[in-house]
Amino acid sequence: MQIVLASGSPRRRELLALITEEFTVCPADADETLRPGAPLEEEVVRLSQLKAQAARRLHPEAVCIGSDTMVTIDGLPLGKPADRGQASDMLRRLRGRTHEVLTGLAVLPPAGEARTLCTRTRVTFRAFDEDELAAYLDTGEPLDKAGAYGIQGHGALLIDGIEGDYYSVMGLPVAGLHVILRQMAREMC
Repeated sequence: MQIVLASGSPRRRELLALITEEFTVCPADADETLRPGAPLEEEVVRLSQLKAQAARRLHPEAVCIGSDTMVTIDGLPLGKPADRGQASDMLRRLRGRTHEVLTGLAVLPPAGEARTLCTRTRVTFRAFDEDELAAYLDTGEPLDKAGAYGIQGHGALLIDGIEGDYYSVMGLPVAGLHVILRQMAREMC
């Protein structure tokens, strides 16, 4: 079974390699604009499907995997910050609070319907001080991460705890994807 990951994310590549070493990377070119008023859980799944569909156009015989991760607080999404100031604002908003990370997954077989899921993980940040915030911002890590932090990097120093799937916060629900791929492999035999 040929597998294509519709992402250029090194984290997603690393996580997919936990399931299989045999896959191709095809970064997706998909419009990631959120639909106004649409439930965020639906949006992460829809965006995941768009990414998988973009990969399928280039690899029609492969199983194409798309994923999208969104940090939310107070029912609002926090995307990737545009600059250090925006990252600082996001992290201050998360400080000392619990927020949710939604990760959508879409797996498109060569024929048949997409299999999708959405995970929800609660992440609690410590009440870190301004010096810790400045030190984290100085790493540069917040600038290419949804919600301005990476749980697998220096951002781990800000986190008090999580409830849910750690790997989904990194960007790919590994266990759920493993189950879907096993089911597809059985069906394709």
